[in-house]
Amino acid sequence: MSCRKVDDCYQKLNHIDEGTYGLVFRAKDKHTGDIVALKQLKLGKEATGFPITSLREIHTLLLAKHPNIVNVKEIVVGDKSSSIFIVMEYVEHDLKVLMQEMKSSSSSFLQSEIKTIMLQLLSAVAFLHDNWIIHRDLKTSNLLMNNQGKIKVADFGLARKYGSPQRNLTQLVVTLWYRSPELLFGEKEYTTAIDMWSVGCIFAELVSGEPLFPGQGEIDQIGKIFSLVGTPTETTWPGFNDLPNSNVFNFVRKPGTGLRDKFRTLTASGVDLLSQMLICDPKQRITAEEALQHPYFNESPLPKDPSMLPTWPAKSAGEQRSKYQGVSGVLASPSIPHASHNVGTAEHTSVDTPS
Repeated sequence: MSCRKVDDCYQKLNHIDEGTYGLVFRAKDKHTGDIVALKQLKLGKEATGFPITSLREIHTLLLAKHPNIVNVKEIVVGDKSSSIFIVMEYVEHDLKVLMQEMKSSSSSFLQSEIKTIMLQLLSAVAFLHDNWIIHRDLKTSNLLMNNQGKIKVADFGLARKYGSPQRNLTQLVVTLWYRSPELLFGEKEYTTAIDMWSVGCIFAELVSGEPLFPGQGEIDQIGKIFSLVGTPTETTWPGFNDLPNSNVFNFVRKPGTGLRDKFRTLTASGVDLLSQMLICDPKQRITAEEALQHPYFNESPLPKDPSMLPTWPAKSAGEQRSKYQGVSGVLASPSIPHASHNVGTAEHTSVDTPS
């Protein structure tokens, strides 16, 4: 049923989040009883008109129909016609908050679960790129996960269509910690490769439980990147010296400490995939389609079915886990949320020795 007025159709239950481009509420459909997410767009001063970020988000979400992209149900208005809401499917968790909750209970995702999450993320990103869309703000807080283990990419306020010939685009995109080297060095004709750098940062964060490059500013961000993967040269990154900021930032040439030493719980194949996502030269960086075919996903432990991932209380719904009570009445230790799914297996955080 299509509705024009938000209050006629939906009952707001609680506030979930507030981002740069809007407020998000958990709400109930008055006609069906379904729980939905209402995103109230920030429109600013009426004289400035409808913001381009809101138009982009609505347009992109209506085009991007994929199982791992948050689904838009309809667009409704508030009491004033200038008050616009995007009605979306409600998804219980965002990955950033969920990982913080897991860390507080000294738990983490298993390798098989990381593969399940990464396959879904890569599937969504490949779909976007196949449809000439760059997300431009991939990060753990923009990845939602429901209690069936399904990942949903969200927040398309910075998404853009791209094509040939390439147009100049702003570098003021992507949250700093997930921003690629070409953006940091001022590239204006960037490609879908910026999303793949962000995917690599997310992959590393899933493995370690910590952001990979938590820079305090652009210079510190670049320094953290080069300390790990090495300082690029014109040989390793053809065209590097022509980037607008290549002569602005002066860094000591260093080889980098390397991913193998930092991610000892990853197999050699896993490190190889991560390293291909975190290549400084965007032309050499792996694509989403290529990453989906990487041998890492076919080695033991194999990815779980999403439905086999553990469930957690939905913080966005105000739920909390009691000391000994898991979700849906299943007894679960708060420090070992995976126990009920891995009885009789030898899978732990570390799955093999470094090679």
